Amino acid sequence: MSPTSLTPTQLAQMIDYTFLKPNGTNQDMVKHCAEARQYGFAMVAVHPAEVERCVRFLLGCPVRVGAAIGFPLGQNTPEVKLFETKDAIARGAGEIDMVINVRALQSGEHALVRGEIAGIVQVCKAHGVISKVILETCYLTDEQKRLVCQMALEEGADFVKTSTGFSPSGATVEDIHLMRSVVGEKMGVKASGGIRDLKTALAMIEAGATHLGTSSGVAIVEELIAANKGIR
Repeated sequence: MSPTSLTPTQLAQMIDYTFLKPNGTNQDMVKHCAEARQYGFAMVAVHPAEVERCVRFLLGCPVRVGAAIGFPLGQNTPEVKLFETKDAIARGAGEIDMVINVRALQSGEHALVRGEIAGIVQVCKAHGVISKVILETCYLTDEQKRLVCQMALEEGADFVKTSTGFSPSGATVEDIHLMRSVVGEKMGVKASGGIRDLKTALAMIEAGATHLGTSSGVAIVEELIAANKGIR
């Protein structure tokens, strides 16, 4: 995909603008939300503890607030993830990005993984909230990736997502192709982890990603603005 085939506004609307590092000040979050509002990103992805604050900052703005659940390791019980999800929604989250229990998957405890996906999706659907299932692809075989995508599809999740961005590697074009091949056009596919420039962002979109999780959203959109000679 060439830069000129996508406008900066269109690209911004595909970006989930992340602020998930463990440190930072209230002013950092104010700035993050202000940038999301300015550029028109799809949502800000934050830890549950920041949801209420971001909802206040983005009041009256179409940018949604997303909460990262079971983040970043996914090693919580399904009950804890479910409580975390309900709490985040009660505080104003409009999207939920949940990390699966990778170790359970690798141990063959497929019913546990399916159950936690089903529980999160059910709560999200009841509240009109978008649900995303994070695979953490760098730890999985292709067979395991396909299995989780099939589970998410069958349980009615809105998106499958590659990574948290906290593991040794993030999104790859190959994984986006694989995930899209399983879910078809019935679900969104979110590429996340290591997306720091326009070239990488466009490669993920070309491969089938419909959303991009990145903390480099401003830099990426500004790069496209420059490539398009400032035409929005």
